[in-house]
Amino acid sequence: SPEDPREWLNRACSNLAQARSGATIPEIYLEDLCFDAQQAAEKAIKAVLIYLDVPFPYVHDLARLLSLVEERGQDVPVSVRQAARLTRYAVVTRYPGLSELVTREEYEEAVAIATEVVNWAKGIILRT
Repeated sequence: SPEDPREWLNRACSNLAQARSGATIPEIYLEDLCFDAQQAAEKAIKAVLIYLDVPFPYVHDLARLLSLVEERGQDVPVSVRQAARLTRYAVVTRYPGLSELVTREEYEEAVAIATEVVNWAKGIILRT
């Protein structure tokens, strides 16, 4: 169900797994893997918003989405706020020639940030 935050979290975990696993395949662009990292963070944040019963716009701006979480009174750690840096991977890096190529260091940073966001969301949604 699209109203189930656990399903959004499952999708976030799937995107994160794709972002991690593709790094060993030379034919896969780091830009595409960073998109998966961005999507993991975005879906995890949206899962938290659903859990908190906060309507959200269908946007890729992670800073904007995190501000909705904070407005609801949920703490957002500094490490999770770093997700705003992933927003650029949602569009501009997905198309040839719109940006510089992503470096290995940028890719690793994107995956690390997405991992932080997904783990934060799990802590909120799966706590019982």
